Amino acid sequence: MGIDPGLTRCGMGVVEGEVGRPLRLVDVNVLRTSADEHVSRRLMHIERGIEAWLDEHRPDAVAIERVFARSDSSTVMGTAQASGIAMVAAARRGLPIALHTPSEVKAAVSGSGRAAKAQVGAMVTRILRLDAPPKPADAADALALAITHIWRGGAQARIDAALAAAGSLGRPDPRKAWG
Repeated sequence: MGIDPGLTRCGMGVVEGEVGRPLRLVDVNVLRTSADEHVSRRLMHIERGIEAWLDEHRPDAVAIERVFARSDSSTVMGTAQASGIAMVAAARRGLPIALHTPSEVKAAVSGSGRAAKAQVGAMVTRILRLDAPPKPADAADALALAITHIWRGGAQARIDAALAAAGSLGRPDPRKAWG
């Protein structure tokens, strides 16, 4: 499950599949809150929506966009708050959580870390074999996060498993050998 956190619009997308096989859209949605409401009520609405989706779809993992600095601090704050809600909801269920930067997601789905939103939407449409790009962009971004995690998360899981196996054989962790 991919989550594109935001206080006004929080995208959520569920994708099924594995590396080397076609991926399939399970569901996509955008939670919306009104700027007229107090931030606490907005966060509560986001939490309820994410919780309901986790209960309904029971994902294997949750990929969330990593918050990064923007010029508008109010946008960063709302994004960080929504991201924290998503992490808590996933952690409460014991789900693995991955954080991916926007440039990582763009590079994974389009080949360029500087891809425009329209290009990401077009590639999500193509990868998932959809008739039209998911709207709004927050929906496409959530699906792009889920796609990125499937493609990159699978490789990371294999690396982690190999390192765990090496550790159980008494071999040193090669990551620690380099400082």
